[in-house]
Amino acid sequence: MDLPATLKLVIFIAASAGVVYVSRSSLLSLKTHGFCRFLAWEAILILTLLNVDFWFYKPFALPRVISWPLLCISLFLVMHGFRLLRTVGKPDDRRQDASLIGVEKTTVLVTEGAYRYIRHPLYSSLLFLAWGVFFKSPSWSGVILAFAATAFLTATAKIEESENLKYFGEAYREYMKRTKMFLPFVV
Repeated sequence: MDLPATLKLVIFIAASAGVVYVSRSSLLSLKTHGFCRFLAWEAILILTLLNVDFWFYKPFALPRVISWPLLCISLFLVMHGFRLLRTVGKPDDRRQDASLIGVEKTTVLVTEGAYRYIRHPLYSSLLFLAWGVFFKSPSWSGVILAFAATAFLTATAKIEESENLKYFGEAYREYMKRTKMFLPFVV
């Protein structure tokens, strides 16, 4: 079933308004991780709207067979990562950084669960989401958006790591030495 272009535009505007609201403090400071994350979210949103008409089209075609595991990994990582940040990371408003949103205001370095192997499970989740959505209907415009999301998420992670080094200090530096950024044992 194809969504009308007008409905896609309305969804884009509404979702973008939500992303702008969540990112509002980061949008005022281009050097924060939140600004790059905003751009990644927008690229993923556009990619999703580009491919939404193909979500269930030919479900056993190779691209869709590749897509579903990526989307499932994305869903697992986001739920697992948020739970760990809330329960282990002990977010608190005492952490005074206007660019941080809610669960990002961790006061304890999280190094268990997925965080034992990768530093950014939530950004990994977004990477899996972007590529999972891309494989719903691969196209040149889709690959450009997926690579853009990947580049923005990589920049987001690198900026956030410098922010975490300032807050957690040597403990975070040691943590970086024993973990990968997005994929266990790989990257």
